Amino acid sequence: MTKLTYCQTCNFLVMKYPICLLLSLNSLMLFGQQFDTATPESVNISGTRMERVDNYIKSAIETNVIPGGVFILAREGKIVYHKSFGNRDGNTAYKNQDIFRIASMTKAITSIAILQLYEQGLLGLDDPLEWFIPAFKEMKVLDTFNQQDSSYTTEPAENKITIRHLLTHTSGITYGDFNPGKVMAVYSKFDMLGQGLSNPKWTTEEFINRLAEVPLVFEPGTRYLYGLNMDVLGRVIEVVSGETLSEYFQRHIFEPIGMEDTYFYLTADKHSRLVPIYQQSDDGTYAPVSDDALVGFINYPIAEDKNHYAGGGGLSSTAIDYAKFIQMLLNDGSFNGNRLLNPQTIDLINTDQMITLNKTGNGFSDIPGVTFGLGFMVYTDDARGLNIKSPGTYEWGGYFNTKYFIDPEEELIFVGMTQISGFKYGYFWDRLYALLYGVLED
Repeated sequence: MTKLTYCQTCNFLVMKYPICLLLSLNSLMLFGQQFDTATPESVNISGTRMERVDNYIKSAIETNVIPGGVFILAREGKIVYHKSFGNRDGNTAYKNQDIFRIASMTKAITSIAILQLYEQGLLGLDDPLEWFIPAFKEMKVLDTFNQQDSSYTTEPAENKITIRHLLTHTSGITYGDFNPGKVMAVYSKFDMLGQGLSNPKWTTEEFINRLAEVPLVFEPGTRYLYGLNMDVLGRVIEVVSGETLSEYFQRHIFEPIGMEDTYFYLTADKHSRLVPIYQQSDDGTYAPVSDDALVGFINYPIAEDKNHYAGGGGLSSTAIDYAKFIQMLLNDGSFNGNRLLNPQTIDLINTDQMITLNKTGNGFSDIPGVTFGLGFMVYTDDARGLNIKSPGTYEWGGYFNTKYFIDPEEELIFVGMTQISGFKYGYFWDRLYALLYGVLED
């Protein structure tokens, strides 16, 4: 008779080996999966015209538009372009496996984790946030503000913050740093400036409970304003799953699709692969950030892990790791046989969540077809002709000048990794995208 063993981790009676051990062994076998590579011509891309991309990036480096970086293009699930350019410090060239602070590109991963829990019936998109984090039960909305002494008054919020509000940045929670005036002044009173990447003093739970004390900028659900919403969702994930956000990402997203180099806090053996952040001087040249205070702020990926995980901006990653993640999205939720989400849930991501708010001028954009889904900027059919990207494309970027997009119509994904604070040349990306679409032959 086969002996059954009770696994306290799985909470099941199992034969011989606990389910969690089998899953762990399976994850190890799957860990390190690689994309297939292909010639450009095999996926209807002109190899000759791809040389224009090389020349454009090299020219941008020579003219001090960027110091360098790593770029990936894949079509039909196959990588046709994965190259690094420039020097990351002194005479050390960028390498394809370099690690970059991806900042707000973390938000996409947090969104997918929330939708995993949604698929499992563990939360609803319109569930009140207070069901998971009681500190948000009695929220107040900022009312009057006195510029002379920074005093203010509040009114009780009429609406409850929901999970959907957080996914769409319509909760009334914002970034104090990006909103000078009364909002910045009030956020400063609660020590909420410079947050969203890491915190050496507070755990995720402590940070989010403190954030709940800050008055909302507006009534939940009434307008869009970019903010610390995904950081709050990171804590929701911890509460619902019983795991830290770092553990959850590792077990349920990174390991299944082979993201080997994506962390909140890098392991010691990967520290040397973290690239420096560059700033542009008055003469136009780039140099690594040298200000001691700023260096301390941006060195969070190699800091000690004190259980603060910023779901809105704390991850560092490689271009290839992030390409695996967005290829999973393009594949309707699976990558190399491992399903993270069902296709129906993926459809929710790029469904316009701003229809009413955009019409009233309180949404993501007043440009027809440029809108916001569940954690992503989305182009709908009304945006056709606005730029070269197809309707249905969804995308975002990170504070230190990292970018990605997913174009389901063309079966195309792109990841661009640079590391610049205060990037001044937004046209660099627009022209690069035009070149990338210019290589398509169908």
